[in-house]
Amino acid sequence: MPNRLAHETSPYLLQHADNPVDWWPWSPEAFDEARRRNVPVLLSVGYSSCHWCHVMAHESFEDDATAALLNEHFVSVKVDREERPDIDAVYMEAVQAATGQGGWPMTVFLTPEAEPFYFGTYFPPAPRHGMPGFQQVLEGVRAAWRDRREEVGQVAGRIVRELSERTLALGVPADKDAPPQAPSAEDLHAALLALTRDFDAVRGGFGGAPKFPPSMTLEFLLRHHARTGSEGALEMVQATCEAMARGGIYDQLGGGFARYSVDAEWVVPHFEKMLYDNALLCRAYAHLWRATGSELARRVALETADFLVREMRTDQGGFASALDADSDDGQGRHAEGAYYVWTPQQLRDVLGEEDALLAAAHFGVTEDGTFEEGASVLQLPDSEQLLDAGKLDSVRRRLLAAREQRPRPGRDDKVVAAWNGLAIAALAETGAYFDRPDLVLAATDAADLLVRTHMDWHARLFRTSLDGTAGAHAGVLEDYGDVAEGFLALSAVTGEGVWVDFAGLLLDTVLTRFTGADGTLFDTADDAEALIRRPQDPMDNATPSGWTAACGALLTYAAYTGSNTHREAAERALGVVRALGPRAPRFISWGLAVAEALLDGPREVAVVGLPDDPATASLHRTALLSTAPGLAVAVGAPPPAGEPTAVEVPLLANRPLADGRAVAYVCRGFVCDVPATDPGTLTQRLS
Repeated sequence: MPNRLAHETSPYLLQHADNPVDWWPWSPEAFDEARRRNVPVLLSVGYSSCHWCHVMAHESFEDDATAALLNEHFVSVKVDREERPDIDAVYMEAVQAATGQGGWPMTVFLTPEAEPFYFGTYFPPAPRHGMPGFQQVLEGVRAAWRDRREEVGQVAGRIVRELSERTLALGVPADKDAPPQAPSAEDLHAALLALTRDFDAVRGGFGGAPKFPPSMTLEFLLRHHARTGSEGALEMVQATCEAMARGGIYDQLGGGFARYSVDAEWVVPHFEKMLYDNALLCRAYAHLWRATGSELARRVALETADFLVREMRTDQGGFASALDADSDDGQGRHAEGAYYVWTPQQLRDVLGEEDALLAAAHFGVTEDGTFEEGASVLQLPDSEQLLDAGKLDSVRRRLLAAREQRPRPGRDDKVVAAWNGLAIAALAETGAYFDRPDLVLAATDAADLLVRTHMDWHARLFRTSLDGTAGAHAGVLEDYGDVAEGFLALSAVTGEGVWVDFAGLLLDTVLTRFTGADGTLFDTADDAEALIRRPQDPMDNATPSGWTAACGALLTYAAYTGSNTHREAAERALGVVRALGPRAPRFISWGLAVAEALLDGPREVAVVGLPDDPATASLHRTALLSTAPGLAVAVGAPPPAGEPTAVEVPLLANRPLADGRAVAYVCRGFVCDVPATDPGTLTQRLS
């Protein structure tokens, strides 16, 4: 019989609706029940494409004996971290503070007042590798609750006090009237040096295994190169992008990136594919092509964009959250990577002997295998091979067609506002750079869905939707920042000023609901559900933090509108980047990228011309292809002769044609250059 999760919209929660565990969704009623029964709360947090979440579910939450123990002595609450990032952030902070590490599944035991007192992540069903078995943990917590209640209460109270006493002054002036403390050029240079020390010069990327795609770090380095000419910054980007594109983390047949590589060489991925990774990396590779003309960057950007539209787009025009790491291996077993890996025999079955040998050499498929049970993850290990391009294309198409006959990984169809904002920016820019109007249209459709479904009449966002219906949970700061970023990028490409207007509405909500008196930013609105701590984390992780995403959107919006209020808010909030950037650049890289834009202006380009004039299109494209950090581009037609100036974007106001010709106005730091009427001059002004 289904439990209470059967009525939820989260695909992750629905995966647990048939568990014998009597799950509750996060709700006041769950904690009321714990108080009524005088039992602790088990909080289990995960997400639908999490491999170890599936493992723990199968081993423990589908086990009748474990479920009976939970149902008798606990109130069990299941949370989708993608749907409720605020809950996840608060309790993950506690887990990391207590254990020094974190991850998912996250397992936390709470009092009926939602105060945490015991922590963990994955627990096996029986003791293993130094970890206690899950039933052992449950019995231990039950005994502590029964026999040492006062001690449990003291521990929980101390943890909550310690969390509440944490502050984030970190370079932000205590006096709200003090001048902004945004990062200086010296701060950004120090961040570059720190990244250089952490760079893997042999294999690309930063740090060791597991190795994550550093998309926001790549953006910072590209902007730093554009502003300073640093060849070292560009070389780190090129080496990392090539290593990832040639490795197993990139899907050599279907495009798109897996979540991370379990090794330092990018060979074996953790196979889940996340919307946010692919949106961020699509944009990064497109920007690398813009900076260098790299054919590899062009190919990967387009293949990743095509993957997003082909495999992640929902019927409503938005983009789904993730593809699962696991799938049926064709023999009734659910296995990680089964959809993607190949053995030499499987190549022969599809291609025949001769072409299988070519494919094995080209993609690095060996008899021993690079993954499990003799299977290999496809790579491009040898850049020196001279192979027939037509033959390779045929091989790739046949392998892809055969792979599509395999059982597909599950898809989490939940549309997350923030991640769709990232996808809108990536697809709009990639479509503009490579003359792919279909990609721009896909970005526009997703933006339309966010306005129709996720945004209410008060410019408040809902975090998620499913099948065109908004979920019940309020948007968090990253939703507002990333959606505004996507809308502004879409306006730059399409010339439709309405997207600037929508971005402004969202950013006004950031100023009124998410900003503290000292200019710091909170992850939740001031009227959101009260948790044991109001989450506030400026550090970038797999995506830009809400803090840095909002900074970037505020700064760009100020460039389009001339709003000092929004610019000053961005400058003040960037104080945390000044404090953290030189010390932890990998974990605040989007903040560093925004700081690069601030130091460069950001520059503003207003292109004015008739819509069907090729000169207008040429100037517009030239502006979009500029690498100037954070460049704001607006394009529009002049008002008809004799009519008052009426423009959708303030940046276009009072910008006439030049003797009847299309013209581009370039401004920087409140100073405007001589208007440019040809692309060559515009390129010089923006270099």
